[in-house]
Amino acid sequence: MLWRKTGINPLTFKKTDNAHDYNGKVFTFITIFELIVVGIYAFKNEWYEYLLPFWYLENPILQKIGWALLVISLIVVWISQSQMANSWRIGIDENNKTKLVTNGMFSISRNPIFLGIMIANIGLFLVIPNAFTLLITSLSTLSVNTQIRLEEEFLKREFGNEYIQYAEKVRRWI
Repeated sequence: MLWRKTGINPLTFKKTDNAHDYNGKVFTFITIFELIVVGIYAFKNEWYEYLLPFWYLENPILQKIGWALLVISLIVVWISQSQMANSWRIGIDENNKTKLVTNGMFSISRNPIFLGIMIANIGLFLVIPNAFTLLITSLSTLSVNTQIRLEEEFLKREFGNEYIQYAEKVRRWI
């Protein structure tokens, strides 16, 4: 929708081998891997044992907590993306200037979208506790933290003191 509205492609990852674009490839791999694991859980229950389930974590209370976290994560991400409006991108956009968003969810966390992703990963692990969702959560944590650091360096270059003052007031996560 943003692309149609502004004419700017919000997907900024390219096919180069720099840290930003490489992290985009890692993020894509994690997403595909996650879809496969969820697909097996949802549609091929007889294959689920191959995901090495943590049977001792499979209980209704943890599963309900996991579903609640998944719903919360959707709300956090949706609100945060809405508040970014035309500034929202997936990755770092070196070509199109945007404004620094510091209001709403961004007054609580510098990275509410990534916070929502991490909440979703924990929720997914509680709903589907197995070795592969643990691996997805671990890889996603590394990838998200790498992306945050890359974006912080970009934002310092792009917005200078405005971003530095913002970063002094608002924590990275919450």
